Amino acid sequence: MKTLYDTLSTVVKACLPIAGFFNKKVKLGAQGRERTWDILDQNIKSTIPKIWVHVASLGEYEQVVPVLEKLNQEDYQVVLTFFSPSGYENKKSTALADVVCYLPIDTFDNSSKFLDIVEPSIAIMVKYEFWPNYLNGLKKRDCITILVSGVFREKMTFHKWYGRWMLKSLEAFDHFFLQNESSLRNLKNLGFTNASVSGDTRFDRASQLIERDNRIDLLEAFVGTSKCLIIGSSWPEDIAVIKNYILQNKHQKDFKAIIAPHEVQDQKINTLKRSLNNNVQLWSEIPENADQSNFSSNILIIDRIGLLTRAYSYADFAYVGGGMGTTGLHNILEAATFGIPIIIGKNYEKYPEASKLEDLGGLFSVKNEAEFSEIMEKLLTDNQFREKTGMISGHWINSNTGATRQIVQYLKGIDENIISS
Repeated sequence: MKTLYDTLSTVVKACLPIAGFFNKKVKLGAQGRERTWDILDQNIKSTIPKIWVHVASLGEYEQVVPVLEKLNQEDYQVVLTFFSPSGYENKKSTALADVVCYLPIDTFDNSSKFLDIVEPSIAIMVKYEFWPNYLNGLKKRDCITILVSGVFREKMTFHKWYGRWMLKSLEAFDHFFLQNESSLRNLKNLGFTNASVSGDTRFDRASQLIERDNRIDLLEAFVGTSKCLIIGSSWPEDIAVIKNYILQNKHQKDFKAIIAPHEVQDQKINTLKRSLNNNVQLWSEIPENADQSNFSSNILIIDRIGLLTRAYSYADFAYVGGGMGTTGLHNILEAATFGIPIIIGKNYEKYPEASKLEDLGGLFSVKNEAEFSEIMEKLLTDNQFREKTGMISGHWINSNTGATRQIVQYLKGIDENIISS
């Protein structure tokens, strides 16, 4: 099976440039990987020890941010790699790393070349980034390797007959920091006990959001004293369930809706506007010094990225997108940290944090337009109910922080200088 994996990896490596002609995202990744070796050659300093941090995409990057913020960039060079364009293209200029690039496809030659150039002293993988050739190379080089916010499920490849060969690569990890007890049990069943449940670093990341200055003057003017629904990272399937309620809401004088769609390309925004009968305004069309006289609609579309987490601070309730279709539920923690009720779509089986908050009573899953309208009406008209469910969300975030502290303590045990003072 290892031979088959290596063959398929080599084929994927060769085919990526061709596939890029048919898919913009694949094209970005292929072009980015072509630049990786130049980025490394120009920026890696052989005289400084390196910490290699690898994440799949933007979500996993957010998970490791609290750890990145603690790393010492004076005595160590931090090398950050992404697998997905959605992560790299958004964070390629982050100040939290000294070198940022795509991770070359996991062939034996690529992994050997990458590790020979970087020569990491410490490697930090996030969630479930298990690339056999890279992990085997790290073990061969005696590099200290840890997993942050790790997840192990019963249905993962390691448990299948065709994936058992990959277990050998897990021996590269010196310690697994896991999100939950079920991951600990599943990993133990695979034969590994060098693990602990630290929790999800995303809670630490989310808890930091409420401590910063989240003021946005334009939203201050738009929301005023009205109740506000933030629709975050929405997809067309989410809007289909929401649109009639926000267009026909009988509380129009006291209700505002802000939509921050997942995709903000002009074509996508125009399609979104049409689906809402063009009865909306765009962020890009509003002057910076706007007051309430500049707003002619109760619905505002934020047609730029980077504002959603701050926008949540203006919400009385939030709908977090991705769960009504099959694209995957987006981050509910960023909204929950502001102590507001959360509404999501029906598909969230792979997101245990959503199930947990639902069990606690701070989150509501809806299957259709009628269910969305029902819960929104309850939240809008019952102040006590809204405040109680919001408090549940905020308390849930606060009670689950601390994962970063455990990881930092472990790293300090390796070398006190790894962590900046």
